[in-house]
Amino acid sequence: MSTSYIESIFGPEGRLARYHDAYEYRDGQLQMALAIERAFDSKRHLIVEAGTGTGKTLAYLVPAIAATGDGRRRIVISTGTKNLQEQLMEKDIPFLQKALPNTFGAAYMKGRANYLCIYRMQRSADQPMLDGVGDVSDFNKVAEWARGTATGDRAELITLPENLSFWSRINARSDICIGQKCPDFEPCFVTRMRERANAAEIVIVNHHLFFADLNVRDNQFGRVIPDYSAVIFDEAHLLEDIAADYFGVQVSNFQIDEIVRDAAGLSIPDAVLTSAVLKIATRVSGLSEQFWARAGAAGRTEGRWMLERADFFERLADGEETFTGAGEAFEALDNALKRLETEIDLLSDKDPEAESIVRRIRQARFDIDFVLRQNDKNFVYWLERRGRGIFLQASPVDVSELLREKLFDKVDTCVLTSATLSANGSFNFIRDRLGLAAAKTDTLVAESSFDHERQSLLYLPRGLPDPRSPDFVVSATEEIIGILTSTRGRAFVLCTSSQSMSALYELVSSRIGYPCFVQGSMSKAGLIDRFRSTQNAVLFATSSFWQGVDVRGEQLSCVIIDKLPFAVPTDPLVAARARFIDENGGRSFAEYTIPQAVISLKQGIGRLIRSTSDRGVVAILDPRLRTKPYGRDFLQSLPRMRIVDDLDKVREFLEP
Repeated sequence: MSTSYIESIFGPEGRLARYHDAYEYRDGQLQMALAIERAFDSKRHLIVEAGTGTGKTLAYLVPAIAATGDGRRRIVISTGTKNLQEQLMEKDIPFLQKALPNTFGAAYMKGRANYLCIYRMQRSADQPMLDGVGDVSDFNKVAEWARGTATGDRAELITLPENLSFWSRINARSDICIGQKCPDFEPCFVTRMRERANAAEIVIVNHHLFFADLNVRDNQFGRVIPDYSAVIFDEAHLLEDIAADYFGVQVSNFQIDEIVRDAAGLSIPDAVLTSAVLKIATRVSGLSEQFWARAGAAGRTEGRWMLERADFFERLADGEETFTGAGEAFEALDNALKRLETEIDLLSDKDPEAESIVRRIRQARFDIDFVLRQNDKNFVYWLERRGRGIFLQASPVDVSELLREKLFDKVDTCVLTSATLSANGSFNFIRDRLGLAAAKTDTLVAESSFDHERQSLLYLPRGLPDPRSPDFVVSATEEIIGILTSTRGRAFVLCTSSQSMSALYELVSSRIGYPCFVQGSMSKAGLIDRFRSTQNAVLFATSSFWQGVDVRGEQLSCVIIDKLPFAVPTDPLVAARARFIDENGGRSFAEYTIPQAVISLKQGIGRLIRSTSDRGVVAILDPRLRTKPYGRDFLQSLPRMRIVDDLDKVREFLEP
């Protein structure tokens, strides 16, 4: 492959220009494509910050397709969101299959839980799994769809509620799969998905599936993604947290409930054994409820809390240990689970469903024990409440060695790209956090085609109190009202916490004459659609709207950010990472807290300018940008914008 090939694709008169009516030559896009070509040729890793407007998806797809060499090499593209997956598969790939001289096949893979399990669907008619009339109606629609679908992909059920109460009982996730012993293994939708991926040169996945697969890659069971020689990670700023999830341990009350339900639903020919299983399953259910309450969930609202080993174990004078408090509840639950495992194991040789339940019981017992005993000092142990769910989790504090061993030392080339990967001009933070060796890793900043100095303005109001002050919300309210009056609505108000979002929404929405929407009132996609279609709208939102949201044109003319997005210092994983850095001679605030917040802030600001014709204002209400020494790190990391502190300047800038 030669440089002239890449230029023949991306040049002003290249193939993309001939096949795309709206194509614009972008030097940053060409430089990114050339850098990725070099990384493939030299078998090196590459980190690329590609600012909004670079055209990064085509910049990595074209050299990736060329590098596959007509089937001699498979490359995986991993994205942070399903939306980007769908854009690649439904828009970019079909376009390139027409525009490029290369012939190539592409396949789209999702996590197994997205797919219907034929075997479980057929068995579901015999199981009590529906809770009401609505469930019965929805299930009948799923059953009708199941008879005609070619993919089994849950996304095809666009008219049904997003959260089907029974979907977890009929999907194809790995922990309940019975593998090749399944009578429907050949027509299985996951089997067919794997066959399509095995035949493709480009395989598109998301980060959750990639790391779920990477974690079990040494074990053939549960492995989904076919072998590959290179990976491109888009939205790579998300990798550390997702990797920590999948290299860790998680067990929940939902898992125990499902085990009990599935054990009780087994078809057991022996009446005595049936009675024994049902009796023990009922006991497990009661003991599980007691355990989760005593483990620290009782009386707590949603959130995360650090778990202490002393909550479960006590060391005696002779050095022995005994269970205390919640530990006693765990011991009782564990003994009951062991009895259930023993009884069901009698059927394992003849019933693959029983074998699957035994495997799940053993895994649940191991996971709870691992979290409570806390013997591995490289992990942080915590409890989380989400709705009715209670989760015990153990996450590795530092994933760099795991990623180096399992990924970067084994795969020829890994390309990591995002609009936000550097902090204060350096890639050291992301490189070190993920375990990329400096000697084998190149870096590039692919300049955006947007002219931020001309297209945008940064408004930093003076006189606001410190965000930690009780007066901040009231002062911020007055400032937001003034900004929205100047911009005539047309704004996102992005907050760093749900509490701040709710307070500002209540205080501001009743005092301005513009339609206001707030996150949580409907689905994310629904809110964006409403915002786009409503003149002068204002949307109040938190973390999930700081990235992956694209609103072009005058409809979004202002992004207001309440505070610098520092991670919550009391979050168990954040606190453990900071402590790990400090204990190893580092400075966690400078080396972890600030760079992470810089990258998050750049994501939020990136919502504003989405095309070369966009114009708008970024307003950051946090005075620490001016009053703290680290404020310079933030300002120097942002796109080059003119800074003002006068609302009249904002109004002048937005005048037609």
